[in-house]
Amino acid sequence: MEDSKASEALIPLFKLERLLNQDPGGRRITLLGLINSQPALLTAERAAFPSSPEALSAFHACLANIKNLGTNDIYHWYLASIENQSSDNVSPDLKLNLIHPCTEKHIKKYSPQGLRMVTETPEIYQNNVRPYIEKQREAGRLDWVFNILEGRKEQKDIIYRDPGQDGAKDEAFLLAPDLNWDRETLTSLHLLGLVQRRDIWSLRDLKKGHVVWLKHMRAKILEATVKKYPAIEKDQLKLYLHYQPTFYHLHIHVVHVMLEPTGTQATGKAFGLENIIAQLETMSGGPEAGMADITLTYTLGESHDLWAEVFLPLKEAGEG
Repeated sequence: MEDSKASEALIPLFKLERLLNQDPGGRRITLLGLINSQPALLTAERAAFPSSPEALSAFHACLANIKNLGTNDIYHWYLASIENQSSDNVSPDLKLNLIHPCTEKHIKKYSPQGLRMVTETPEIYQNNVRPYIEKQREAGRLDWVFNILEGRKEQKDIIYRDPGQDGAKDEAFLLAPDLNWDRETLTSLHLLGLVQRRDIWSLRDLKKGHVVWLKHMRAKILEATVKKYPAIEKDQLKLYLHYQPTFYHLHIHVVHVMLEPTGTQATGKAFGLENIIAQLETMSGGPEAGMADITLTYTLGESHDLWAEVFLPLKEAGEG
């Protein structure tokens, strides 16, 4: 007991000299300072969220200083603090995302699920996957994307808007923060490049004829990002596309290389933009040859409709 009290008494004596390190997600910091004139390292890490039903049912009531960062269609995002830190000078403890009303697809996406490696041939893509993508687009799940592209939402957040090379409208795109980024922590920077045209749904629609456009987008995205955030250099940025993506309208993820890697950046989910460009450049055939003509292997969640409706039946039939 005596040792515990003596140990606890050391923390209030800590005098900060400087921030020594911080993890890219901002969840852990290491401070260099002094305690009784002797050097000391203090590492602070955010505690895990409670998981008991009682604590979770009271969680939302403990939030204070809620500040909305943006709203688009059913998506809302905020910064907030825990209630007992009511001062306006207290930094937010939490970044909150709200989807309301959410769909069954959202619930599946955010629920724990096993992963499978699947191999999608050009035939499986044309006969099974592309019809599925077409259905998703027809279901009206892209309203929030079109709100941005058509100037109805999030216009103040747009970092860069490109009219296309020589004003070619089918090459126009814009760059904006991803809704999961807190807009402050540069090492967890996450932006989205959204193309204006609506006929390119995923990386599968990219062709050899798009190489010049893709190179232009890459150059302009890097240029615009380092101009907006001067503390970042071009070789500290990673550009990639997802397959399968969360939504079927071509978009490029732009993240800081120090962003804590998650499943969304893993092999089998993220395809580097530079690698896609190189693959298209070396591909045989004319300008219409493209990513729809090759076999792709990637990860798919067991709750994903494509697993249940396409790849599981193929596996059970001995074709997967």
